[in-house]
Amino acid sequence: MLLTLDIGNTNITLGLFDGDKYINEFRLASDRDLEQTDYENLLKNILKDYNIGGCVIGSVVTELDEKIKNAVNNVFNIEPFIVSNKTNCGVKIIADEPDEVGADRIANASAVAKMYDGAVIVVDFGTATTFDIVNSKKEFCAGIIIPGLKTQLKSLYDKTSKLPHIEIDYSPCALAQNTKDAILAGVIRGSACAVDGLIEQCKNELGEDATLVATGGYSSLIANYMKYKFNYISPILTLEGLKHIYELNNTPMPSSY
Repeated sequence: MLLTLDIGNTNITLGLFDGDKYINEFRLASDRDLEQTDYENLLKNILKDYNIGGCVIGSVVTELDEKIKNAVNNVFNIEPFIVSNKTNCGVKIIADEPDEVGADRIANASAVAKMYDGAVIVVDFGTATTFDIVNSKKEFCAGIIIPGLKTQLKSLYDKTSKLPHIEIDYSPCALAQNTKDAILAGVIRGSACAVDGLIEQCKNELGEDATLVATGGYSSLIANYMKYKFNYISPILTLEGLKHIYELNNTPMPSSY
């Protein structure tokens, strides 16, 4: 069984694949203060019922890289495959500074390059909302980064004296009559407008039509307020990309089915 680890700024997502079958998913907080032994205990407890034969890691949290890598090695006695911009990922990365391209974005580009023909625009709704653009030549040619929904809400709460802390929720209206609805309208509907506008600009600069793919925990929520409609919403796109990269560079894990 293949363990895919997407180490993000807020969460560590653990995805399990048995051959091509997606089995299960677990989440841990990306806690930089935990020791390696703490992560070893967490992995033992969470995955005690699974036979892990391979592991691939995509991380954007440098402080956790060695801890998680060594924890996986000690618990399962396997050397994890680490994704980087130098990895064979099935797309050519065109960037001024390739080292700055995050492993999660590389995984997203790899997944859609395999799944779809032509150009693809991926919008990933995480701590940051990111755009990963793959052109029809299978080149990861561009990206956009804007503050994510929780990041916007936290900033409003931290930087003002009267605005309350609220959770992400459905925005009932644009013409808000109270503070909570006003914040939700600005963050939720405002983000949807930003995504719409950036999709249009990306298509114009690409000079070709593009398949629109969304991933991340809030993709379905934001989609409700957009003019553009996503062709596909895939919550596990990053994990699928990590799996694809692993298989490009290693023998695929056999299925037990």
